[in-house]
Amino acid sequence: MSYNLFLDDIRVPEMVYRNPDDYNFVIVRTYEKFVAYIEANGLPKYISFDNDLGLNANGEVAEDGYAAAKWLVYTSGLDIKNLEFYVHSANPVAAKQIEGLLTNYINHLKSNS
Repeated sequence: MSYNLFLDDIRVPEMVYRNPDDYNFVIVRTYEKFVAYIEANGLPKYISFDNDLGLNANGEVAEDGYAAAKWLVYTSGLDIKNLEFYVHSANPVAAKQIEGLLTNYINHLKSNS
């Protein structure tokens, strides 16, 4: 199943993309739903990442988009070398962290294949 995933606690794709219908996104609002959806449906073709995902049910800061990227790299066991992604977070420091982690890991995978 080929699909595109949009991770954001508040925004919808129309707020980020000029032509969101071109992507036909599946929207997930939390880190937990991000992990569960990928575990159930396999790796998406494309992921759009927010970083700051609000508060969890206990009123604490929720796991963020960087945690989702780290899960993909360190825990998922998935081959992400062909993953396409964009970080739409308004948090510039976190956006660089997500971009750096995924870009470096994907480049590493490609250089070893």
